[in-house]
Amino acid sequence: MNQDEIEAEVLRLQPQARARLARKLLESLETLSDEENERLWAEEADRRDSDWDSTPASARPAADVLRDARAKLR
Repeated sequence: MNQDEIEAEVLRLQPQARARLARKLLESLETLSDEENERLWAEEADRRDSDWDSTPASARPAADVLRDARAKLR
């Protein structure tokens, strides 16, 4: 099975089973080595940087984002 097939199968599970699986998956990430964690964060930073470079028009000023977030919390 590929990742998409596994995901589709998992989403067919009952909510309690999905929650149990999610908990196990999250716990498995806590056992990563420092080196693996650093590598994964570096890959994520590279991915976000590439996304940013490819769609600069989607960026918003931080002040606008914070203003909108505060408005939603009211």
